[in-house]
Amino acid sequence: MPKQKKGRGGQKGHRGDTLRMVGEVDDIRPCYAMACSCGQVLRPSDQEMGSRRQVFDLPEPKLRVVEYQQYGCTCPACGTACRGTYPAGVDGPVQYGSGVKALGVLLTQGYCLSLEKTSQLFADLFGYRLKEQTLLQAQATAYERLAASESLIQAQLAQSPVVHADETGLRVEGKLQWLHTASNSLWTYLYMHPKRGTEAFQSGDSILKTLNQWLVHDCWASYFKLEDFCHALCGAHLLRELQAQVEQGRQWAVEMHDLLLDLYHQSREQPLAPTRRKAVMARFEAICQAAQREEPPPEPQKRGKPKRTKGRNLFERMQTHREAVFAFAFHSEVPFTNNLAERDIRPLKLKQKVAGCFRTSTGAKHFARTLGVISTTRKHTRNVFRELRDAFEGHTFITREWAT
Repeated sequence: MPKQKKGRGGQKGHRGDTLRMVGEVDDIRPCYAMACSCGQVLRPSDQEMGSRRQVFDLPEPKLRVVEYQQYGCTCPACGTACRGTYPAGVDGPVQYGSGVKALGVLLTQGYCLSLEKTSQLFADLFGYRLKEQTLLQAQATAYERLAASESLIQAQLAQSPVVHADETGLRVEGKLQWLHTASNSLWTYLYMHPKRGTEAFQSGDSILKTLNQWLVHDCWASYFKLEDFCHALCGAHLLRELQAQVEQGRQWAVEMHDLLLDLYHQSREQPLAPTRRKAVMARFEAICQAAQREEPPPEPQKRGKPKRTKGRNLFERMQTHREAVFAFAFHSEVPFTNNLAERDIRPLKLKQKVAGCFRTSTGAKHFARTLGVISTTRKHTRNVFRELRDAFEGHTFITREWAT
């Protein structure tokens, strides 16, 4: 997408996050005038507040230790020994609570810190070094506790009028696997699969086969084998490919680039009228005919398909999927780009830079589910740490508000 010229400062519609004074504070420290310049001592009781200032700061990091004491006695009626019951989850003499586990999961899965750095951070902040096994167990528990939330995310996406899809590769147990996403502006579902294409889309983990409206993607051929919904292509991908051809001196690519941008700007406020479709397609066909003349013809090979230039592959692909190319211009619910899906899987690249790969498929599955719920939580502007902590206690805002 070309950058738009914007003025400095916050833009129209931007929700500012400027620090503002609050009504309830944690500590009040009066600043009294002690003495006048003439030497007269001033009493605090004679003074009135003239102004105030607030400083937002962190308290001293400290783990809060709660001790549960079990009491018991002998029943005076029958002589039975009776004892109080510890709360559910309090299973050993000493253990970490839900808050510690939630923060460990958030740092390792949400912020992609390594186990070693997370352990060191706890030692620096709280004076307790978490063992790697403790963090791994917390990840496994979170995976189990977030299963119901993930199922509800899948159900919401299945009813969505538009779903974005994308995939990216990574090494798991030394082999290439793929992280797939299906998402919209409120919900994110992620899953791992050994395959990138049709086998993954038809697997039990995929929800694409349950969709029946619009799917936005980057033109990976396997998506078009799913025929139960309408397809829309990412305009940003097409613009990048066209720009590469523009830099190669292809005039048809300049005209196609301009056509997509013109339609993008014209349809930003409302979709184009159906009566304009004929004119748009006529302009598109004229550009494709120019591309046919400008691009070198396919070169026969001794084996396999004839060799085509990247430019020819591009315009032929756009011809084949012309309805998906221009879906954004005629349907208000269809966005111009697939950037939403790309943002949803981007944390994996950070994880790869930190860890390089996943040693086990189990760890990869834990990462995918947890990251999907974290992304969904942020999209709903909820507190991620609080929701993860609640998950260890058996529920999240998703299960509280969306379970039927």
